[in-house]
Amino acid sequence: MSSSDCDRFFAENLKPSNFDSAKQEISAFCNKHRERGIVLVTSGGTTVPLELKTVRYVDNFSLGTRGATSAEYFLRNGWAVIFLHRDNSLQPFARFLSGSNMLEWLDVSGDDVLVNQQKAKFVKSILQEYKSYTDRLCRIQFTSLADYLWLLRISSQILNDHPRAILYLAAAVSDFYVPSEKLPQHKLQSSQGVPAINLHIVPKMLAPLVNNWAPNSFIISFKLETDPNLLISKAEQALEKYGHNVVVGNILETRKREVWIVTANEQTKIEMEAEALKSGCEIEERLITALLERANAFWNKS
Repeated sequence: MSSSDCDRFFAENLKPSNFDSAKQEISAFCNKHRERGIVLVTSGGTTVPLELKTVRYVDNFSLGTRGATSAEYFLRNGWAVIFLHRDNSLQPFARFLSGSNMLEWLDVSGDDVLVNQQKAKFVKSILQEYKSYTDRLCRIQFTSLADYLWLLRISSQILNDHPRAILYLAAAVSDFYVPSEKLPQHKLQSSQGVPAINLHIVPKMLAPLVNNWAPNSFIISFKLETDPNLLISKAEQALEKYGHNVVVGNILETRKREVWIVTANEQTKIEMEAEALKSGCEIEERLITALLERANAFWNKS
């Protein structure tokens, strides 16, 4: 799709309500960390509203696990992180508490609430690490597809002026949308029968991102497939088409134990041994280390 298709998308869809405040927050964060590398990590799925006053929407599969986990390892490697995330998706460090029934950690003794000591130590260690990084973590949230793309564009444009910026595009982006002008104002009524919904194809934003929004950044995209035979060829096609730096390829069923780093010159598999996974190691630790090596080589060569 052409750049005019991308321009049309933004013309057809309203800015998110937090656009201006997010722009100011991102600009201030980038100015504050001018001497440090900054990475934009996108995370979580995107919704496609079916009404302007949204009750119903089309969603896609993503809890934001890879994005939240990767953000932690970027922080541990000394980077500042802009975490552009779906609301209610997993968050760095807080993900360890997500889904936990914390009431089971607690007990009552008279007027006191007691906390299981083992759980208390676990939470303390997470909290201490999180607090040590709050100065280097900027969290910006989105809900809909349009919210995400508006915020991705302005974040990328701001980061383009930074000397060492990485775009780590781990969010699961919807392929279809309904333009704002075609959405009904109020909730769709079942009494009116089956609604006729005309979905439009979302323009591929990697082309303007690479060429116009952030041509100076190191750009990493993701490719998720269910057929292993397609993964590498699809990754190579994306690199050839858009001209960015890296595609991280993964297969749905094995994404937590193996990924591929695909560039114009290499196809490198990163794999976790069963023992490492059992001991609590995460593939994102090795992935981020490998990607930072390639990013640093890119800047040293420039």
